[in-house]
Amino acid sequence: MPAQPPEYLNIGQILAPRGVQGEVKVSVTTDFPERFRPRLVVYLGPEHAPYTIKAVRWFKQWALLKFKEVNDQESAEALRGLAVDIPLAEAVPLEEGEYYEHQIIGLQAWTEEGRFLGEVTDILATGSADVYVLSNQGKELLIPALKQVVLKIDLHEGRMLVRLMEGLE
Repeated sequence: MPAQPPEYLNIGQILAPRGVQGEVKVSVTTDFPERFRPRLVVYLGPEHAPYTIKAVRWFKQWALLKFKEVNDQESAEALRGLAVDIPLAEAVPLEEGEYYEHQIIGLQAWTEEGRFLGEVTDILATGSADVYVLSNQGKELLIPALKQVVLKIDLHEGRMLVRLMEGLE
């Protein structure tokens, strides 16, 4: 079975302060950037301290956030490097066949023939498709997250059924 789901879901990472009014530049890690909106309470860092978004602007691929609780560059600097999280209960519901990372990490991968390949320990984001990192007795196997390779994901059983393409082993 996969590990207990986390209480929080990461949606960004604070990169740096921007300007002198306490704004911060955020690398967005969610597929739903529209969730960055005024009055949204996000939770920063390992302590999950609550901060309320006062304003949002976009600059290239980054969100520029102004928090109600931060009014100067020095306070914004203290937030550098912190994760921006939301409670898991506020996660956007996904379509059938779509999963959050925490749902995939920890799954056991098996072939159609019943051979254990390993446990999903990481997910690599690539240009075309994610790649699942399977670990088994100190060895790693990389498999693409494609429908023709990952045939079935059963969250209840904590398993994924895999058809290995030639050359993957």
